[in-house]
Order: sequence, then structure tokens, then C-alpha cells
Amino acid sequence: MIALHARRSAESVERFHAANPGHRGLCVVLTGTDLYRDLPESAAAARSLDLADRIVVLQEDARRILAARWRTKAEVIYQSARFLAPARKPRDVLRCLAVGHLREEKDPRTLFAAMGLTPRSLPITLRHIGAPLDSRLAAAARGLQRRDDRFRYVGALPHGLARAAIKAAHVLVHPSRMEGGANVIVEAVTSGTAVLASRVSGNEGMLGSAYGGYFEPGDASGLARCLVRAVEGRGYLRDLERQCAHRRALFNPKAESRALNALLSRLEV
Repeated sequence: MIALHARRSAESVERFHAANPGHRGLCVVLTGTDLYRDLPESAAAARSLDLADRIVVLQEDARRILAARWRTKAEVIYQSARFLAPARKPRDVLRCLAVGHLREEKDPRTLFAAMGLTPRSLPITLRHIGAPLDSRLAAAARGLQRRDDRFRYVGALPHGLARAAIKAAHVLVHPSRMEGGANVIVEAVTSGTAVLASRVSGNEGMLGSAYGGYFEPGDASGLARCLVRAVEGRGYLRDLERQCAHRRALFNPKAESRALNALLSRLEV
């Protein structure tokens, strides 16, 4: 059994463990909120990890968060995406893109505030893709669109169109307050698109602690400074692109497939 999310799958984990005494075939995958929100306060989530024979996390910093008794049986398996050839992009504008449903964990308010802090004289545009899961955040997005013609909120899009938009953008902006290992970062890196991201564990585990495109979580002015720097000094943008390119091999579909097959071979059933 491979269970996704320690708390939400806790009942299934218990049933599997009870039905298979003495077997070693249980893996729990920590997908994000269970790692950073549930484990500190949920006995059911902790119990899932105690019962697991293997634990999978989606980025390298996640193992540091785990208690020692769980860390010894944990491994990293990065999500992957098909590699795309980088697009030719205009040099007279900075096309920014955010991809994430409108909910508090993704912190779109920081994104909206940062646009208000960037000078309108600079050629910066921002497009936001994501379902309006929170009505208040949706209202804020539509209000910003009415006030600022540089910003467009387009709602949810099919995956293929979202991936094409990521490839066409100069920068993916990812301001989350909590992340397990964002697949949208994988899709940006494997499309040749640079990333500006909040400095939270889940993002650092994807891009590396030394990555040059971080701003502090919730820091709209810090994000605005990054955007201004990217449009005024294209050397900064090229440096981010190079750093992302160095991470690209981590997100190879063949590497993910090999890691999953190796995981299955270690689960004795």
C-alpha cells in the first residue's frame, strides 16, 4: 500500500496494518500540509508514520523536518515533468505568471500587493491561473484586475494551457506560505522558465538553499524588489535561469520512474 497524506489516509493505514500483521509493505507519502501543518498537532498523522515501513517526501528539505525515528526510513522522490525546449521570449517586457488555486496557503495576497508596489512605468505584466476556491481572494483578484491593467486573473485552465503559459513566461512567481513540493516549480524548471519563490522549506527543497530567487514569505516589498531587479537587470534573470537549469535533472520522468520502482522493490509484501 502507498498512502498519500499521513492524516487523510490514517484510517486506511490502520486497516492495512491490521490486515497484514508482520508484513513490510506500507509506504506513506507526505504531500505537503500533512508535513508542515498536521504532524505537529495530529496524533493520527504521527501514527501513520510510525506504522509506515517507508516514508516518501517530495523534496530534499522535508527530511530535516521529520523526527529522527521517521527520518531513518524516509527518502526523497521528486515529481517530474516532460522536458520542453525553452521558448523565445520578448526582451521589452517581463512576463510573470502565478499558477495556484486561490486559497490562503498559496498566499495570493502577497502577489497582489507586490504588483501595487512595482512602478507602473516598468514593463511588468502578471497573469494568474487558478480556481477561485476562496471567494474573498477571488474578489481581491478581480478587483486588482479592474484597477491595474498589467494584471490578469484567468481562473482555472486545462493543464496543457497552463503548461504552455509557464513556458511562455519569463518568471513563475510562487509565493506560498506552505508547500510540500510544488509541481508547478517542476514544470517551470523543465520548461526553461525562472522562478521567484517564497523562502519556505518546500520551495528551498526544490530549488536549493542557495538559490538566488527567494523572498521572505508574506514580504510583498521583497517580491516587488525581485520583480524590479529582473526587469531592470536581465543578468539577474539569466542567473536564475542558469540556477534552475542545474536543478532540471532532478525532475526527469525517468529518474522518478526509477525511484518509484526501487521503492516498490523495497516494500516486502
